[in-house]
This record gives sequence, C-alpha cells and structure tokens, in this order.
Amino acid sequence: MIASVRGVVTAIAADSAVIEVGGVGLQLQCAPGTLAGLKSGTEARLAASMVVREDSLTLYGFADDDEKHLFELLQTASGVGPRLAQAVLAVHSPETVRRALAGGDLATLTRVPGIGKKGAERMVLELRDKIGPMAMAGDTTGMLNGAWQEQVRQGVLALGWSAAQADQAVAALAETIDGEVPPVPQLLRQAIRLLGKTR
Repeated sequence: MIASVRGVVTAIAADSAVIEVGGVGLQLQCAPGTLAGLKSGTEARLAASMVVREDSLTLYGFADDDEKHLFELLQTASGVGPRLAQAVLAVHSPETVRRALAGGDLATLTRVPGIGKKGAERMVLELRDKIGPMAMAGDTTGMLNGAWQEQVRQGVLALGWSAAQADQAVAALAETIDGEVPPVPQLLRQAIRLLGKTR
C-alpha cells in the first residue's frame, strides 16, 4: 500500500492534485485545505491512503499523517466511506472532529454534508472510545471545547461504573457548568458524588 507521496506537483484541480514520482504522475483526491498548501511546480509530500475497490484504485492525499489516520479511523464507523470521511476533513480540522466525537457534539458533525443526526450519533457511539484522550492536564483550551467530558467519562469507567452511568454523570455535570470549566480532577470527584447517590 502507498503510505506517502513525495514529488513535484504538476497539476491542481478542484478536488485533486497530481504529483510526479519517478516519472509517473499520481492523482490524489484532496480536501480544499490540503490543496491550498500546494503550489504547481514545487515539491510536496502528502500522506496517502489507498482505497481499493473492484473497479478502481483511488489515492487520497493529506497534509500530514494526523489527517490520514483520522480519515482511516472515520471509515471504521458504519456507513462512512472514503468520500464522506474526506468531506468531514474538508469541513473541520482533525482536532475539531476529535473533540466533537469525544464530547458527543452532534451539531458540529451534522455540519458536514451527508451526515444527519442519526449518522452523527452512530459515529459518536462507534468512534468515541477509539480516539483516545483529548487534552492533557492544564490544557484549558481543550477543557472549554468539551475534552473534559471524555476525560471524566473515562475516569468514571475506570472506577467501575457502566458506560450508561458514565454518560449520565457527564450529562449531569454539563448542566451545572456555566462559564469556565473546573479542572478535570474536580469534575471527576463531582461525578463520583453524583453516582454514589444512585447506587
């Protein structure tokens, strides 16, 4: 499989670019953000993902490996093919997508053409546990963007509560937050107190 492509950009179209590698021009389907970083006649390196179908071999190109990995991860969700995965990355940055999945932000996901509410719910359900923790301690920007929700959820699960109970605790906490988000350890203690009352 082709993992990356490096060569001279020979053509740029609305949704693809051609990079010449060893005398062969490879066409890569790219999101607008990736195409914006390319210039015809200059050398470029794109991370690449090859999608094999019965009647086609299609290369998708990405500005970096992070975008490529997210593109491939998105396709593990039911109903998400390469075109829809690329549409997600055309609308949102990888960080925005991960935060939306971690925090269950359906509004952000449904801004992508082709993703409705049910599709967004399915993506959150199937991918939330695959994207990993979203922010390190002290990353207040991450906390404000919803990363605290996944961190608290994972903490509650690690302490032995069920996924349903973890989601319930996070939802209850979200209703109490108005403005600045408290540190995750404090939120986790609050979640434990809330769940302790329901046991």
